[in-house]
Amino acid sequence: MEKIQIKDEFIKMGQLLKLANLVESGAMAKEVIDEGLVKYNGQVETRRGKKVYPGDIVEFDGESVTVTNDN
Repeated sequence: MEKIQIKDEFIKMGQLLKLANLVESGAMAKEVIDEGLVKYNGQVETRRGKKVYPGDIVEFDGESVTVTNDN
C-alpha cells in the first residue's frame, strides 16, 4: 500500500488519484470515478470532489493508497 503525505486537512479524490500517479490527468480521474472504478474506504465512490482525510484508503486498478498528514 502506497502512502501519500498531504500538508492540508484533506485532499480531493481526483487530486489524490493524480498525486499518486494512478491516473494521468484530471479528465481521466473524472472518468474512472464517474464509472465507479474507485473505492473509498471499501465503498464505491463516484464523487470526484470527495474529501479524503488522513487514514482514509483509496483503491483503483488493484492499487491501494492511504493518506497521511505531516502534522
